[in-house]
Amino acid sequence: MGRKAEIIRVTNETEIKLSLSLDEDKEILISTGCGFLDHMLNLFAKHGDIGLKLKAKGDSHIDWHHTFEDIGIALGKGFYEALGDKKGIVRYGFFLLPMDETLVEVAVDFSGRSYLNYDVKYYAGKVGDVDVELFKEFFRAFADNAKCNLHIVKRYGENTHHIVEAIFKAVARGIRMAVEIKGDDIPSTKGVLE
Repeated sequence: MGRKAEIIRVTNETEIKLSLSLDEDKEILISTGCGFLDHMLNLFAKHGDIGLKLKAKGDSHIDWHHTFEDIGIALGKGFYEALGDKKGIVRYGFFLLPMDETLVEVAVDFSGRSYLNYDVKYYAGKVGDVDVELFKEFFRAFADNAKCNLHIVKRYGENTHHIVEAIFKAVARGIRMAVEIKGDDIPSTKGVLE
């Protein structure tokens, strides 16, 4: 089937090249300049069963904000482009993911409308050298550009690393379910998902 996308995004703050494959090439190569984000995107691709090649360079001498947001934009655009008219996809996906003391719930709808609900509270302000508030910005940029509804709820958890990792894995698993091909119709009574 070959649902793929190539996204290049160049601004005064970041340079991003992204290649996404939902069906065939499942190679994963991630280099963002931020070790923790590389780790999260690697496990996102693995648990999402997608091919993801991403090279990003940003103004990290300032902070990670632009890098995280612009990667979220590029990844969202990649999914939007790769899904095309969304013919045959399940459309909805969800996952409840445990990671030690943490439990995260995710639901996604590739409806053509963007919305993010991010109900996550942290006990620390950073994980490694990354401000935890950047993960909300990342997923907002993703949802806006993938044109999907994305709900992320931390039911409980204390360890910041576990919380963030559980979020990325749960989002990946929910997306994996939603983009699966189950038929050949547009999954909407409107007959279109824009």
